[in-house]
Amino acid sequence: MAPSRPAPTLFDAAEAAVDVLLLKLGKDIRIGLPLGLGKPIEFVNALYHRAKNDPTLQLTILTALSLEKPVPTSELEGRFLQPFVDRVFGDCPDLVYMLDLRANRLPPNVQVKEFFFKPGSNMACEHAQRHYISTNYTFAARDVFNQGCNVAAQLICKRETPAGLRYSLSCNPDTGPELVEMLRASGRPHAVVGLVNQNLPYMANDAEVEPELFDYVIDAPRYTTTLFSTPKLPVATPDYAIGLYASALIKDGGTLQVGIGGMGDAIVHAAQARHAQPTVYQAALKAIGALDHHGDLIAAQGGTGPFEQGLYGATEMFVDGFMHLYKAGILKRAVYDFWALQLLINDGLCDPATLTPAVLDHLEALGVRVIRTQDFEVLQHHGFFTEATRYDAGHLIAPDGERVIANVANPDSRRVMARCLGTQLKNGFIAHGGFFLGPNDFYAALRALPETERAKICMTGVYKVNQLDHNPRLYKAQRQHARFINSGIMVTLNGAVMSDGLEDGRVVSGVGGQYNFVAMAHQLPTGRSILMIRAVRDKEGKTTAPSSNVVFNYGHITIPRHLRDIVVTEYGIADLRSKTDNEVAKALLNIADSRFQPELLSQAKKSGKVESDYEIPDTFRHNTPDRLEAQLAPFRSQGLFPAFPFGTDLTPMEIKLGKALKAVKSKAAKTNKLKLAFDAWRFGNVPERTKPYLERMGLADPKTLQDKVVRMLLIQNLSEEK
Repeated sequence: MAPSRPAPTLFDAAEAAVDVLLLKLGKDIRIGLPLGLGKPIEFVNALYHRAKNDPTLQLTILTALSLEKPVPTSELEGRFLQPFVDRVFGDCPDLVYMLDLRANRLPPNVQVKEFFFKPGSNMACEHAQRHYISTNYTFAARDVFNQGCNVAAQLICKRETPAGLRYSLSCNPDTGPELVEMLRASGRPHAVVGLVNQNLPYMANDAEVEPELFDYVIDAPRYTTTLFSTPKLPVATPDYAIGLYASALIKDGGTLQVGIGGMGDAIVHAAQARHAQPTVYQAALKAIGALDHHGDLIAAQGGTGPFEQGLYGATEMFVDGFMHLYKAGILKRAVYDFWALQLLINDGLCDPATLTPAVLDHLEALGVRVIRTQDFEVLQHHGFFTEATRYDAGHLIAPDGERVIANVANPDSRRVMARCLGTQLKNGFIAHGGFFLGPNDFYAALRALPETERAKICMTGVYKVNQLDHNPRLYKAQRQHARFINSGIMVTLNGAVMSDGLEDGRVVSGVGGQYNFVAMAHQLPTGRSILMIRAVRDKEGKTTAPSSNVVFNYGHITIPRHLRDIVVTEYGIADLRSKTDNEVAKALLNIADSRFQPELLSQAKKSGKVESDYEIPDTFRHNTPDRLEAQLAPFRSQGLFPAFPFGTDLTPMEIKLGKALKAVKSKAAKTNKLKLAFDAWRFGNVPERTKPYLERMGLADPKTLQDKVVRMLLIQNLSEEK
């Protein structure tokens, strides 16, 4: 038995913890931090400030997804953005090292090494690009350890339990425990630090840990600050079309992974419509051609009716969309941590709501014989055996005291076991997730869940969620009909996908767990990987012409061609698994934007992958944004495809202002500057209904010529809007 560890040293100030840390470990600190929400910001800031003031202190920050509040790029944008930031982020502290990284003022004794960026945030940041670590999420703890990590630190919350004080890793049990295990096994001098923020939802199960996990815990009320929020952005029409297609590939009774952002929200919105408004949902699918072009695939791999059995979530990121699916009665398929029991449930041979002695016969038929101590504990936890049943040295002791060998193959034992059965299963999990991050109302919803319901969500390590290796037999049983849905940036005509970087070497985001889930989909007998890719790259407000995200080839890939599976664009579905290069190219041409199909087809013919006389079928030669808008427009009046399907932190005024300011920026860029100045000088009429908007933007009494121009254009836009 391993020796018990001492209770952690408690601090009420992050600076005091830094003092003790440096005394213990010296002046080469390599700190591993969770990705996203789980960073103990005040402790990291205190450590970073110490390094800025002491050039002899070497600080390496090993992490991913360092979060940053929105920063305005102009004075006008600041007027719009600052009240929003103040309202949404409250007293959430900034990560000071990120502020300095953005300003190119990191001191030479500090390095920030990340394995995943906020998409697109570090394209021009040389430090970030040079210090990026390319790795699969399941290898992240290993790679952080191999970088010499000697401090693991994390944001946590706490509660008193009948067994005493417990802490929860809450939003990030994904890699921390694995890293701590490596540190302790290595004998390397190290420290484990927790900082308490009681705004974190207390997640139990695998996220709950004993105090002895930590060496130091920083706990003071002032550290319970506003959690970092990811405000909702509007969902665009192409994303809604992609969400419609993808939602029809989800199998009732199956497993789902879905990510953050507009495409993820679109899938959840479409799934809700499928469940609650199947007739309208099916009409929308028909309108975009999904049923005509992909009806057989949808029937075989997904469906268009309500989710009667429901879904189970197996996802690295537990996004707020899963909470919406839970509230809608869709996320409800519970799984259990005993492989044979889960197989029987899958095959309809065990009803979780009504246990009968026949289940013992079925277990024996599966080859379950001797029940070991750990098997008994898991089965009893899930209600298979009553609480009054006991286990001792390979024997079951029934509630009436009769003792039998714990062997399901023994008829006498089975007879007694029948008296030990519970009435129904309990403590099942509707979702396993590695980390969570989302808007403020998501955190509030998690906190508000009754404890029994919150316990159905098991936040755990990515070594469990993102692969099968830890327990293949169990995970294969739980993850039936898995649909691992992720997003990509580009797809080549041979089915390779680029999701994390550009061919010039710059990193857009990171591999994260995408490769893990794609590979796992191929390992699961009923699993499918679905990669969502917008067919066209067309940044609003940019002067560059639109370009195709379906390309002939590309100098960098994330998912190799031999792992090609299902690709979805706003124009359709391409089922690439087990297909020839010829079939793959044709399927992808069918879902490309029609403005780019001729050139793509020419390249495919030139390479010999497609016959010289081949023509794209006429039914796929009308893939245009305008046509797509027309196809979905009739359904908006029926409640589908709103700009913000799950609400927004923006006020109605800010939503209208945001649209108007984009139009103002576009018109200002296209109009002669002298004409704008002359028109603004002459402009005098200020409609009463526009005055609140001008007040909000500080333009009620403009002093500068630039402000007068902006006021004029803003009034014109607001006046034109119906």
